[in-house]
This record gives sequence, structure tokens and C-alpha cells, in this order.
Amino acid sequence: MKFGGTSMAGIERIRNVAQRVKREVEDGNKVAVVVSAMAGETDRLVGFCREASALYDPREYDVVVASGEQVTSGLLAIALQAIGVPARSWLGWQLPIHTNDAHASARIGTIDTQALDAALATGEVAVIPGFQGVADDGRVTTLGRGGSDTSAVAVAAAMKADRCDIYTDVDGVYTTDPRIVPRARKLSRVTYEEMLELASVGAKVLQTRSVGLAMKEKVRVRVLSSFDDSKDDGGHRGTLIVGEEEIGDTNVERQLITGIAHDKNEAKITLTSVPDRPGAVASIFSPLADANINVDMIIQNIAHDAGSTDVTFTVPGAELARALDTLTRAQEAIGFQKLIHDTKVCKISVVGVGMRSHAGVASMMFKALADRGINILAITTSEIKVSVLIEEDYTELAVRVLHTAYGLDAEEEPAA
Repeated sequence: MKFGGTSMAGIERIRNVAQRVKREVEDGNKVAVVVSAMAGETDRLVGFCREASALYDPREYDVVVASGEQVTSGLLAIALQAIGVPARSWLGWQLPIHTNDAHASARIGTIDTQALDAALATGEVAVIPGFQGVADDGRVTTLGRGGSDTSAVAVAAAMKADRCDIYTDVDGVYTTDPRIVPRARKLSRVTYEEMLELASVGAKVLQTRSVGLAMKEKVRVRVLSSFDDSKDDGGHRGTLIVGEEEIGDTNVERQLITGIAHDKNEAKITLTSVPDRPGAVASIFSPLADANINVDMIIQNIAHDAGSTDVTFTVPGAELARALDTLTRAQEAIGFQKLIHDTKVCKISVVGVGMRSHAGVASMMFKALADRGINILAITTSEIKVSVLIEEDYTELAVRVLHTAYGLDAEEEPAA
């Protein structure tokens, strides 16, 4: 069981979490719980580090920010003990959770579960702070923002858990954002691949890295709400994220498109009059790669008569300033004339494993948008995803139009 920051935001909510854990124990389950820091706490701790020094030591930064989860793990253990459930906290270095030494963005290597398994065998609940581990030199490390989901999946894989339940402030994965489309449907099952694509293109239910790890380790993950007190009838609440083979082609819910995501964290950059010669594109993207700036959509226009071409691509909005600086410094080597950028754009993506065996998915998307006068600025595709870049002002209209076009609207609006 993993509980996010909103689920742990204060003693009353921690007591609510304790009751949920107790129900699982009473049902005969051996339970390990991974917890996030209280909502807003990590931001507060990061702020302290920046205030202390703009050039803080990443190793000491990890010591500070890892304390948020240490607090909630101890409090949940206390709350469980208060209602008669044997429990103890296991900090990242106590299990231990071994990571590399990339402080503030560490990756998990191995997790020792011998002591954890022994404790669970006695009926004790293990409460584990997410987001943290220990490097080979014994120093505390953290996994980067959203790392508690990754911790939960990694612990589940290491202890060979039947399932990893991730409790959050939504009750599952929807066909799209219900705040934009009230008739969005909650999905009972989604494949790892679909969830990975949805998470990577803007769906914020799960962190991309955790989904990738779940797919690699074949950990069955369930997303459900910590604020839904209805009784769980055999694990059917929420959304189950599993391998495609478990869903099967005969599943009545299997649709051509599983979901539609949008991401406004995109910035469009155009370089005009780039020399049309071999190596020109490499001269653009090599400096960006060296600066660790991810490039997403790329369009190279038809060459001009003067032997030049325009190149358009997108980068994460947060990386725009660094990208512009990198390109400006490389202008002479690249040979472009002008650099134009635009942040008022949005990426809309349709995702579904059904695309593999059905033609016409992209053309349906293009036609539905064209019928509503929405211009497409860039396109990318993968085996189970089609993404387009549009003007930001058309975001909600585009999501609604596509949701209807692919037959995803629920017959009735879901209950609030």
C-alpha cells in the first residue's frame, strides 16, 4: 500500500490511513506501507535548502528533504500501534534500499528484504518512507520528485507482493481529465504500455518512472482513492494496471483508444534558414543533448530555393530558457538566421494498444480537429500513441472533441 502527500496531510488523515491498513491486516494480508511526506512539506524543505545557499551540496539537500517521509512513516507507525496493529518504521538505510550516488535523482539498485520478510511473517506492518535510499558510501539519497511511487513499486517487486495499491486523491485512471470532460469514464484496467504513454504525455495519476519499473518487474499496480470509504469487493475498485496478456483481447472494455492526455508544459522553437546539408540537424540537436535537454516533436520543412530549410521542435517548458541559451551560443556552428519560440502551445495525445491492429486512428484525429478549425502545428507517433501540437487556447475544445470522436464519452455523468 502506498499513500501520497494528500493522504498523509495531517494527523486525522494519517489515522484514516491507519484504519485502511488495519482492514487489510484483518483480511489476512501481510502489509508493507510506503508513505510520502505531508502535502507541501517537500516544497517547504527544498525552499529551506535554496534559502540557505543557492549552491547547496546535493548530499546535504538529500538529508533535509528525506526528513519529510521520515516524519510520516513514524507517525503512521504510532497511529497503527494506537489502534492495536503491530507496526514499525523502516527507513531507507535500515532495510536497506540500495541506490546509486546520484544525489537528488538516485536510481534504486537492490532492496534487502530479509529483515522485512521476517517482520511481516510475525504479523507486523512495515511502514517505509518513500523517495529515499542509501548509497554505497552510507549517505542518504533521494529519488527525485514523485519518487515515492517508484519506491512503492520497487518494494513490491523486491518482496514479490501480490499487488501494489497506490492511494491518491483520484479514484482511478480516466479516459481523460474529468475536469475538462465530465463524461470521462473510469477505466477498470489499463496496460502498462498505455499507462506509460499516458503518464509521459501529461496524465498525472502516476509518475512515469514508477510505471516503467512496474512493467519491467511485472508488478500489478492498482490506483485508487484514499478518500473513498466504500468497501472493496475483491479488489475491483480503482484502476488495475497490468500486462496486456492479463487484459486479453476478449475484454469487453477493450477499445481502439484508451485515453486522451494533454500537456501544456511544452515550448515550440523554430530555427529559420538552416543550411540544407548533411549534418545540419545534428549540429542543432547535439548541443541540446549535451545540455541534457529532451527534444520531443521535430519537423523539418521543405528546403527553400536558397539551399536552406526551417526546423521546428519542442522542448519541456521548464527547459526553454536553457535551450534558447544553448542554441544562441551555437548559432555560428548551426548557421540559422532567426530563432523563434512560442510557449502558448499544448500537446494532445491519443493512446491505445488497439492502434496496433486498426488503421485510421491518426486520420480520425486530424479530421475531428480540422472540423472544429483547430490547426495542427506538429505531429509525433509511436506504435500506440499519436500526439499533435496545437495552440494552447484550443486545449479543452480539442480534448472534448477527440473524446467524443473516439466514442469514449460515458452514457451518464459519473457521480461527484
